[in-house]
Amino acid sequence: MTEDVNTQMARQPRVHREHWIVASAVLILIAFVLWQKLPQKPQARGAAAQVVRVMKATRGDMPVILNELGTVTPTATVTVMPNQAVSGYLVDVPFQEGQDVQKGQVLAEIDPRPFQAALDQATGTLQRDQGLLDEAKMDLVRFQRLTKLDSIARQQTEDQAYLVKQDEGTVKLDQAAVDTAKLNLSYCRITSPVAGRAGLRLVDPGNYITGSSSTGIAVITTIKPTTVEFTVAQNDLQKVVERFRTAGVKLPVTAYTSDGNKQLATGTLYAINNQMTTSTGTVTLRAAFANDDEALFPNEFVNVRLLVDTLHQAVLVPTAAVLSGAPGDYVYLVNKDNTASVRKVTLGPSDGQNTVITSGLAAGDTVVIDGTDRLSDGAKIRVAAAPGQQASPASAAPPD
Repeated sequence: MTEDVNTQMARQPRVHREHWIVASAVLILIAFVLWQKLPQKPQARGAAAQVVRVMKATRGDMPVILNELGTVTPTATVTVMPNQAVSGYLVDVPFQEGQDVQKGQVLAEIDPRPFQAALDQATGTLQRDQGLLDEAKMDLVRFQRLTKLDSIARQQTEDQAYLVKQDEGTVKLDQAAVDTAKLNLSYCRITSPVAGRAGLRLVDPGNYITGSSSTGIAVITTIKPTTVEFTVAQNDLQKVVERFRTAGVKLPVTAYTSDGNKQLATGTLYAINNQMTTSTGTVTLRAAFANDDEALFPNEFVNVRLLVDTLHQAVLVPTAAVLSGAPGDYVYLVNKDNTASVRKVTLGPSDGQNTVITSGLAAGDTVVIDGTDRLSDGAKIRVAAAPGQQASPASAAPPD
């Protein structure tokens, strides 16, 4: 009986091993069948081409323009004041506020009667002393004749000669007094020193005014012609000076409204200041305007566009194609294999719509102008089709 038990216990591990072998084979078979029946993973495809808009670089003229802020500055602004030598009551202010006045036109009149009396007095004194001088001259002639006849002493003749000189000096003093009185009388009529437009009246008839008054009669401002002052940064000054000093070249200046939407007037640059403002690094320039239509108002803020030069046959690309980043200034150049590559460029002037490329591109090169935000160096591209057409490869002729 013991032998039967031992034989049975020896057979049990062998049976268990056979069961595990069969089970493993079944599992392997099931896995193989499932692997054959499940769909295979699709193969990876290449990145899709980016749809972009492109344009060719062209040649054309580009104006070099400086955009600055300016102020309309009249050629003359004068506060009309009474002369220091005259004081009195105003009897008339014969001008209208806001009217155009001419140089020398009477703007106010001080009571002239005291000054007329002073002139009459000085004239009378002059006449009296002139008579004394004439008498002294006649005596001198007589004394000289008697001295030749040895009828009077020579000293008496010499004294008379000195008396004549004294009287001549007195007459000159009297003449100066007359001239001064005439001048003071003329100062009673206060006239405009320049031609321009009168402002609001600052004093009324009946007021007593003096030469030390700081109020004045009115302010006269020249409206036409006029000037505009504006500043230019020191980095742009050299090219302005070079063109300004060129014989026969007048740099045109255009003034626009403060919002830049409307052109007001055109003029020419005529003066450059002799110093630079150290606090701002700018130099003040002044342009002259005829202002016949009075579009420029004194002290008005305007936008100024100074045409410094014009580049002829320069390489131009749309400004939208120019990017800035780690390489510096660059564009995406369209290659013949329908890819876009980064091309570093050197920029010139720009008018907002187009930009000059001084180096890095040639006329006829095609650049990306829209869709650059999704591009990278060497990316595949397709040119966006016009409305109603299908997209075409970049190797096809892009729109010019």
